[in-house]
Amino acid sequence: MFWRMAGLSTASPVETIMDKENFTLEELLDEDEIIQECKALNSRLINFLRERAQVEQLLRYIVEEASEDAEKRRTFKFPFIACEIFTCEVDIILKALVEDEELMNSLFSFLEPEHSHSTLLAGYFSKVVICLLLRKTVPFMNYIQAHQEIIRKLVDLIGITSIMEVLVRLIGADEHLYANYGDSMQWLEDTDVLEMIVDKFSASDCPEVHANAAEALCAITRYAPPGLASKISSPSLIGRLFRHALEDSRPKSVLVNSLSVCISLLDPKRLTLGTYHMYSRQLTHGSTISANPETVEGMLGSLGSPVL
Repeated sequence: MFWRMAGLSTASPVETIMDKENFTLEELLDEDEIIQECKALNSRLINFLRERAQVEQLLRYIVEEASEDAEKRRTFKFPFIACEIFTCEVDIILKALVEDEELMNSLFSFLEPEHSHSTLLAGYFSKVVICLLLRKTVPFMNYIQAHQEIIRKLVDLIGITSIMEVLVRLIGADEHLYANYGDSMQWLEDTDVLEMIVDKFSASDCPEVHANAAEALCAITRYAPPGLASKISSPSLIGRLFRHALEDSRPKSVLVNSLSVCISLLDPKRLTLGTYHMYSRQLTHGSTISANPETVEGMLGSLGSPVL
């Protein structure tokens, strides 16, 4: 945005476009100063972008792959700018999205199996979802709770790192989110999301899937709320993990990444990490911290009699 002083005012290129009788969203997206104007809360621009038709089109740029013969700006620039508009965190634009179920359905249509899941668009999708999660937590989580199939779809795409990051944030492995919005996120502890993640070691032969599944589980061991932290260290879940790790003819990446989860579970410092250290303080009362005996027993039991 240019300096505007008494007697010396230069209209921004964005204003010049909007002064036209029939301007388009694409003209604005093609203007380099649009993000700067959004951050400056240009009311005229914001009021245009908050319109449902514009929000819908911005989402299309993020979730729909451009055709092979599309212009470069459609393939690269418009999705990037659309993502940046949402992540400018302009409240009325985010509100227009999160409070409209059809628009939210459009956003999460990116997860459908028939969709192309390019790394580029997955990154933009993830940034928008995380922005909504952090800035519009209650209505966002209410939507996810009403559409719990989204959890499985995220797990199905866990091999894409940016999607894995959404999943980790969503299930509570975030340093501040659960502490501030625990009531809105409590229901996640009753889902089988941990089992779904563990089962990716058996359901896929892709090393990236195994690595990301392990990274997600390790994050949960370090930062998850008490309910999930207890569940992930339970003998039943550990037995499930070991069954997949010790299956015959599985790729080496299954065993390697499963072991990284076990090491994380056995780390005696894990209960003092992250936002949820207050829970560990209540449990330990200053005593020496050691690995959960049930966790150790579950691992030894899964390994069988030669170890015992």
